[in-house]
Amino acid sequence: MNYQNFGGVSAASLAILVVVHGTTFLIGRRIGRYNVVDTTWGIGFVAVAAVALVLGSGDLFRRVLLLGLVAVWGLRLAWHMIVKSAGRGEDPRYRDLLRGDFSAGHVLRKVFVVQAAATWFVSLPLQVSAVLGPTPALLRPVLIAGVVLWIVGVLFEALGDHQLRGFKADPANRGVIMDRGLWAWTRHPNYFGDACVWWGLWLASVASWVSLLTVLSPVLMTYFLVYATGAKLTERYMRNRPGFDEYRSRTSFFVPMPPRSRLP
Repeated sequence: MNYQNFGGVSAASLAILVVVHGTTFLIGRRIGRYNVVDTTWGIGFVAVAAVALVLGSGDLFRRVLLLGLVAVWGLRLAWHMIVKSAGRGEDPRYRDLLRGDFSAGHVLRKVFVVQAAATWFVSLPLQVSAVLGPTPALLRPVLIAGVVLWIVGVLFEALGDHQLRGFKADPANRGVIMDRGLWAWTRHPNYFGDACVWWGLWLASVASWVSLLTVLSPVLMTYFLVYATGAKLTERYMRNRPGFDEYRSRTSFFVPMPPRSRLP
C-alpha cells in the first residue's frame, strides 16, 4: 500500500466534502430548509470516488469500476431526493434535530459537519482501494460477488422508491400504509437496498488484507440505515398512523421475508 498516496487521496476527499457540504449549507440557508443535505449525501460519495480515480495510483480498472458503481447509485439517489422534496418544507427529522436553534454554527455542527465526516469515513474503502494494486486472482470472486450484491441493492432501492412514489401519487391512497410490492416483504426496501449497495462496494474494493481494516465503513452505514437516521427513525414518525401496527405485525422489519398473513 502506498501510504503517501493514500494520505493525498484521503486529504483531498475530505477537502472536496468540505466544499460540497459547505456549498449545500449556503444553499439551505438561502432557501430556508436544510433537508437539501439529503441530496448532497449521494453526491458527496460520487465526489470522493472521482477524487480516488484521479489521484489514486492503484489499479485503474477497479478505480473506474468503483466510480461507475458509486455514480449510478449516488446520482440516482440525489435525483430521487430532489423530486421527493420539491415544493415541500423542512423535513421533520431536521426540525427535531435542530430543536428550534437555526443559528449557523448549530446547523453546521449538527447537520453538515456530521454528514461530511460520516461520508468521509464510509467512503474509506474507496480511498484505500484507490492506492492498491490489481485485485489478486484469489479475490476476483469476491469482487464479482460485490458487484452482484450492489446490483441487488440498487434494484431494491430504486424499485422500492418507484413503487412508493406511484402509490402516493394515487389520491385514493392518501393516509393508507404502503404494503404492496417490495413493501410487502420488508418495511424498508430502500434502506435494505442501500445497505446491500455499500456492502457490495466494500467487497468490490477488497484487494489485500489492508482492505479488511475498512469493514467498519459498511458497518457504520448499516447502523445509520437501521438505527440512527433510517428505518428506526422513520418508524418513530409512522407509529401513530392508522394501520401501521397491523402492517408491522406481518411484514419483516429490514431483511426481506415472505409476508405473513393478515390478522383476522
